[in-house]
Parts: sequence; C-alpha cells; structure tokens
Amino acid sequence: MRLERLNYDKIKIFLTTDDLKDRGLTKEDLWKDSIKVHQLFRDMMNEASEELGFKAHGPIAVEVYSLHAQGMVIIVTNSNEEDEEDEDYSDDYIEMQVKLDENLDIIYEFDTFEDIIQCAACLKQQEIEVGMLLSFNGRYFLLFSDNEISNLDDFVAILAEYGSPSTLTVHRLKEYGNMIMNEYAIREIYKYFIKG
Repeated sequence: MRLERLNYDKIKIFLTTDDLKDRGLTKEDLWKDSIKVHQLFRDMMNEASEELGFKAHGPIAVEVYSLHAQGMVIIVTNSNEEDEEDEDYSDDYIEMQVKLDENLDIIYEFDTFEDIIQCAACLKQQEIEVGMLLSFNGRYFLLFSDNEISNLDDFVAILAEYGSPSTLTVHRLKEYGNMIMNEYAIREIYKYFIKG
C-alpha cells in the first residue's frame, strides 16, 4: 500500500492486487459492503493518520478507481462542511460517499523523460514496442491497451518500477495533453534515445 498526500484534505492510496490478496480480498470484493472491506478502509485510514497526519472525520468522499491488472487507486477527501449535527456523533463516525470507476487502459505517469527512457529500455527487452506517449501538466504518460500486452504481471512490474499508476483517463489526456508519440512509443524511444 502506497500513500500520498495530494493537498490538505485529500490523499491518494494505491493498493496492488497483492495488497488485496494479503487481506483475502479481490477487486470485486471492494464493490461490496462487507466486514473485510470496512476493516481494509479502517487500516488505510490508520496508516494515513500515522504516515501523513491525515484525519478522516465527518463526511468524506471516497473515489475508487480500478486499474486494469494493476490494483486500485483510492482518493479520500475530507469534506469541509461543518455541521452542528456532527456533535451528536462520536469521533469515530465517518459518512462515506463512494464513487466507483474502472479503467481498462493501462496508464502510468512519470516525473521525468529520463524515467521514460529507462522504462522503455526494460520494456524493449521484453519485446514490447507499442504504447502512446503524452505529456500533461509537466508530467509524462505512457498509455497501453490491455489487448496489446501478453504478460501483464511482468509488464506492470516494470512500469511500476519507474512510474506510478495514473487515475487520469485516456480521453482527458488526449484532449488536454500534448501527444508526443501516437503509436509504438517504446520502439521509437528505444530507437532515438537508447540505440542511438
């Protein structure tokens, strides 16, 4: 489980499929209202409190994004609404508004172009040449369709070594981002920046 503070009242939690397996859960279980899911959420909030100083209280918004073959990204936002009725509840009371979304595209974001080059070198060794490369808000994004990749586990492990899964949609990136390489991005990056 990886946690990241996005701003004062918002955090991002990334759960891999292994994190879910360790807790006896699958991605499908997260869509259900079960004791295991409540315990997972409590564990995430406790870890966020310890690591980031993030305290969930009162109404919170929870956005869950299922990333194909990668795990889940969960965005938790504390509501700024202060309601006098909240005083009637204990400090442990949390009201959740949950939004669920599933992304079948594989989208990873990278801090620098050098990270992209290193990732491309590893992917090329696995005989992967496809992909789309875009930039958006000072970051780089590699996009793949799940039908382009045969061994998803190894593929995602390589991407995760150099980048982070993104919750942005392919539509938003194509509309607002800058297209750098429309197809066969890994092959082109290897050709121009590695092979020389």
